[in-house]
Amino acid sequence: MSNAAVFIVGAGPGDPDLITVKGLACLRRADVVLYDRLAPRELLAEARPGAELIDVGKEPQRHRRSQDEINALLVAKARAGLTVVRLKGGDPFVFGRGGEECQALAEAGLAFEVVPGVSSAIAVPAYAGIPVTQRGVSSAFTVLTGHTVEDSDFNWEAVPAAGTLVLLMGVRHLPTITRRLIEHGRAPETPAAVIQQGATPDQRVVVGSLADIAERASAIQSPATIVIGEVVALREQIAWFKHEVWDGSFEIELDA
Repeated sequence: MSNAAVFIVGAGPGDPDLITVKGLACLRRADVVLYDRLAPRELLAEARPGAELIDVGKEPQRHRRSQDEINALLVAKARAGLTVVRLKGGDPFVFGRGGEECQALAEAGLAFEVVPGVSSAIAVPAYAGIPVTQRGVSSAFTVLTGHTVEDSDFNWEAVPAAGTLVLLMGVRHLPTITRRLIEHGRAPETPAAVIQQGATPDQRVVVGSLADIAERASAIQSPATIVIGEVVALREQIAWFKHEVWDGSFEIELDA
């Protein structure tokens, strides 16, 4: 492991066991941990005794700290000579604004390292029994953010008309998403799923078609992942996750 001042660590989604070996090692050596709302809370118990834990999580329409404030905090803690972990749900570079934080650190002349994490775009569908690709069914998948789908400059023409679509942070805009996809060539009968609290014991999956999934999933709340494509039908055969309750322990033991 490098002597970087800041480690931008992807914690994976939901299940705390999905953090990487390297990410867990970084967490255990940190003096300061800045953690997101979607980073599994069980992981905070892995921080060393005396480590400072700072909640910088963002919720829809409500942020505890702005991104500029988070960037400034990373810089200040690192300049104080502390080892800092920025613990982010999923992967830092998949709609996680990790690149912006790295830019701020680079501009401040501070050493940093990125530890990739398991993206919710892949792991959440997997926990729902939905492979994002499958031979003979879908040879490609596209990941979109739902935050911008109602913007006037969103380019619906550029959204692939075939293959699997995975939308993160889009449940609030689901009626718009489904309507616009149908308008741009997706068949109304295309299978679709919405997965709430994916990869956790509270996981809930609603399945339907592009035509009716917005109505079927109207009670679903954030965080949720939307999957659209023929691969959704495979869930009937290969759904495996039984909502098991974790005991909070980790089998991986590393030297801090």
